[in-house]
Amino acid sequence: MPKNKSHSGTSKRIKVTGSGKLMRLQAGRKSGAAFASAPTTGSRKKHRRNAGVVELEKADYKRVKKLLGR
Repeated sequence: MPKNKSHSGTSKRIKVTGSGKLMRLQAGRKSGAAFASAPTTGSRKKHRRNAGVVELEKADYKRVKKLLGR
């Protein structure tokens, strides 16, 4: 039986915590963010809200765990 391979793209985007939670980056970070390639638009509140990581939705756990080979 061959080994299962994890999906390399998913493993770069989703991290597993010690307790088993799946964490992903917050969406909507690129458009209007304070980067060199994009104009600085949007309020500071928006930039704070889009910063950091959030827990993956429970509906996606089964599919993502399969991609991660878990």
